[in-house]
Amino acid sequence: MVSEVVRDGTKLFEFTVPVVVVGAGAAGLVAALAAREAGAEVLVLERDVVPRGSTALSAGLIPAAGTHWQKAAGIADTAEAFAADIMAKAKGEPDPDLVALVTREAGPAIEWLGARYGLPFSVVADFSYPGHSARRMHGLPTRSGEELIDALRGAAEAAGIDILCEATVTRLYADAAGRVTGLAFTRPDGSVDEVGCGRLILACNGYGGNKSLVREHIPSLADALYFGHDGNKGDALLWGQALGAATRHLPGHQGHGSVAHPVGILISWATITEGGIQVNLAGERFSNEATGYSEQAAEVLRQPDGLAWTVFDGRIAAITRQFEDFKRAEAMGAVITADDLPTLARRMNVPADTLTRTMAAVDAARAGTIPDAFGRDFTTTRPLAAPYCAVKVTGALFHTQGGLVVDATARVLDTSGHPLPNLYAAGGAACGVSGSKAAGYLSGNGLLTAVTLGRVAGAAAARPDDGLAASVA
Repeated sequence: MVSEVVRDGTKLFEFTVPVVVVGAGAAGLVAALAAREAGAEVLVLERDVVPRGSTALSAGLIPAAGTHWQKAAGIADTAEAFAADIMAKAKGEPDPDLVALVTREAGPAIEWLGARYGLPFSVVADFSYPGHSARRMHGLPTRSGEELIDALRGAAEAAGIDILCEATVTRLYADAAGRVTGLAFTRPDGSVDEVGCGRLILACNGYGGNKSLVREHIPSLADALYFGHDGNKGDALLWGQALGAATRHLPGHQGHGSVAHPVGILISWATITEGGIQVNLAGERFSNEATGYSEQAAEVLRQPDGLAWTVFDGRIAAITRQFEDFKRAEAMGAVITADDLPTLARRMNVPADTLTRTMAAVDAARAGTIPDAFGRDFTTTRPLAAPYCAVKVTGALFHTQGGLVVDATARVLDTSGHPLPNLYAAGGAACGVSGSKAAGYLSGNGLLTAVTLGRVAGAAAARPDDGLAASVA
């Protein structure tokens, strides 16, 4: 179905909803909760049978600084330190004002979801993610995106928010000034309905599911496994551009270098940060794995057959079992184990002498005897020990990070820097805080902007002043 914008200032609608949200992932549902709480009537349109989106495919972890969960765990952190980490990872590319906004609002946003809607967050306190100077990842008990999206859907339903599923938005209507007056959506039987809107929030993610746009903006991953939601066709980007919106950092994206092959299950990067390594099908390391899981996707895909093995041990596996995805991978037989390296190599079908030599070099680097050939610092990690574990993995594109440029109230800006009359964007629909490269992605940036910009957009769209105030705290 083709996304389009029809300019028709005379178009009339049988009924109009003050705030319409396109997309019922984390960004859309949080936006709807914020708008409803602010007193607005809200309609959420979702193409799936039930809300899932890319959120359900993620680990469901939201980074936030200065939360009461961190304080209870003895973790000192600030929004300023969080912002500095984001800017450092992305080499100063992101808009500093947007970075300041999302890092300032992240803590209050998840504490609001916890206190107001009962989402049982806790902080991941037993391992660190690359680039984060403090342990600030927060998630629900199973550490799964499925649990997060189900909890948000339950909260929205309890709040009386109308979520219309199996409704694929294909057309926006706008007047000559660029004000969106309504939209059309298609149902599974081919019927088309229309609804007017006072304000529109685009929360339908980026363009990862659109092969032609990926080939245009991220050619290195044009043929990569896409691990996001197939519905992410770039609708928000195309609609925004048709309305004159500015875009930024379109090549920016989150990849992941650890998707179990062939079962297609995300393997937590704790397998690497706690001291694990990656080797190719010949048993040789090929990069500094600790740099980040996003940029590691392309490194893995450059290996023969686009495959690698993540090698770790039983201690790390025990840490990683807090993630439902890892337990599922184990149950499906994707994780192999052995009591010694030669046996592990045989089960991996890699040369035993090569794998043993690779591990010896890592141990020497860890001991400080020789520098690591790829520049990784192993000295802060514990040596791997029996039982050894391995998972065959591939690299994948998770979601795009570039998108529509927004202001401090999540309003979409035009190419002159002025806000479009009544259009907002959150999550992957908006330009995020990762810059223009995969290496700029700091763990959790996707759900960070989904939750924070979702809340900001919802609260602003519900206000009669067209959202000119900048804070939701």
